[in-house]
Amino acid sequence: MLDQVLVGGAASLVNLIIHAVLLGIVVRTVQNLRLHDSVVPEFLRHTVVIVATGALLVAGHFTEVVVWAFTYGLVGAAPPGTPLVYFAFGNYTTLGYGDLIPVEQWRLLGPMTALNGIMLIGWSTALIFEVLRRTGPATSPR
Repeated sequence: MLDQVLVGGAASLVNLIIHAVLLGIVVRTVQNLRLHDSVVPEFLRHTVVIVATGALLVAGHFTEVVVWAFTYGLVGAAPPGTPLVYFAFGNYTTLGYGDLIPVEQWRLLGPMTALNGIMLIGWSTALIFEVLRRTGPATSPR
């Protein structure tokens, strides 16, 4: 079991680093856009920020799924012939097992992938709300 925890922990750590860098880029970009509030029309600024944030997050999550797929392949966690990205997506999104089951000695990687995915998806959701809050129209303090 220790080998599963170490391998899963390493993949989770890599994904946390990827996600932290990605979120840092989004936050920095939003801060820079705020400097140009008077130059860029509000509707256009909101549209660009929302689309860019969503696109970057989708790309980031796909990259993180690929990290898990690579990890599964590296340790032989999936039965031979399994499409690893498909398998990793099912775990990462907490969809769960339906048609594919990991090999017994690596079964703990599935729940670890799900924990990592749900945490990073939640982190992304929080970022989206914060980006919308920061780029939204100025509100008067209450």
